[in-house]
Amino acid sequence: MRARVRVEVEYLITLADLAVTPFELGDDDREDLRAHYRAFSEEDAQLIKRLETEGYGEYAATNHDVKAVEYFLRVRTDDRLHPWIHFGLTSEDVNNLAYRLLIDGALEEVLLPALRDLQRAIASDARTHRDLPMLARTHGQPATPTTFGKELAVYAARLSRAIGDLQTAADGLTGKLGGASGTYAAHDIAYPDVDWPAVARSFVDRLGLDFAPLTTQVNPGDDLAAVFHALVRTNNVLLDFDRDMWRYVSDRYLGQRQADSETGSSTMPHKVNPIDFENSEGNLAKANADLAFLADSITTSRLQRDLSDSTVKRTIGAAFGHCLIGYQKANDGVASVVPNETVITQDLEDHPEVIGEAIQTILRREGHEDAYERLKAHTRGETTVTLEDFRSFIAELDVPPSVTEELMALDPASYTGRGAELVDALNSR
Repeated sequence: MRARVRVEVEYLITLADLAVTPFELGDDDREDLRAHYRAFSEEDAQLIKRLETEGYGEYAATNHDVKAVEYFLRVRTDDRLHPWIHFGLTSEDVNNLAYRLLIDGALEEVLLPALRDLQRAIASDARTHRDLPMLARTHGQPATPTTFGKELAVYAARLSRAIGDLQTAADGLTGKLGGASGTYAAHDIAYPDVDWPAVARSFVDRLGLDFAPLTTQVNPGDDLAAVFHALVRTNNVLLDFDRDMWRYVSDRYLGQRQADSETGSSTMPHKVNPIDFENSEGNLAKANADLAFLADSITTSRLQRDLSDSTVKRTIGAAFGHCLIGYQKANDGVASVVPNETVITQDLEDHPEVIGEAIQTILRREGHEDAYERLKAHTRGETTVTLEDFRSFIAELDVPPSVTEELMALDPASYTGRGAELVDALNSR
């Protein structure tokens, strides 16, 4: 309601500035008008709703939300302005702009700041733990070691890119002011000498939106779909993150800072559950279901207008709310966990077979074309393979002493490649 009042007030001021319209607004008049949305109150909202559903004063119930806003401004303004409130407009001229002002505010003031806070928290932890070696798992199986910081850095980088895409989508929000069929017909019949498309462009630009010159009565929702899709992609990054962090907690790679007042289970006193990551996952999954539906539904409208989009757009705030809870809970989860270096190190030591890749790669370098096959026969499917097994294997190889020394020095904790220094790539973001 407040956003609709803002659009109507700013449009009225725009009309007053045209040479052809027979009314003017002084500085005090403009401030008084803008106060209707700048100081918009619950009482104001109740009056608009009353005008819509019951009627008020000389106005019967409108059964129309935007017409109720028009009558609200009539109730609160001088009679001389009444003919010019909502002049030449259709309700979609007001609604398309109001929704986008709300969406832009939600993104710029709430969701994007929350995402940037989360990205910084993940990136900070990545830098802190850049050198902590950790067993990787591909297909759930022990694989070439990495560092915990590098794995966090992957998510920080992905989230940074997703935030950039979301910002681009937010910057691309559009607005229209073309009347009942997008032709400026009512404006043009009243004042044919006014360049109404230019007036509309200037008005939309002043609201901070991109002007959409070609529309039906409806502003096509492609720009909104771009925002919703960008949010889905962002949320998918975080769903992946939440599930990995949950698994690291489950495997005891991550310990959780405990609050004495919390209860982990109603029956199992020992439990400390990863509830923040679970809460984040649930909310982001719900948000994505709603956002995907919104993106699909709002981009279609029968002929020049139908109202199917009107009812579904009322759920945008709920979808954004689930996003926000998801971001906040993921951030809470990051703040509540700390690597359990003892467990991480022990798991790495328990899987010396992962240096098989390093051994066969060095042997290939030395010209042993059957290196892979020999290591495969030595390690694949074995219940346990120890470092001593590898060293016995290495001792029997026909390689120069320097290569034997190089191979003997291999161990899982040092076989992390450039993992640690890759974290430093975050410094450029």
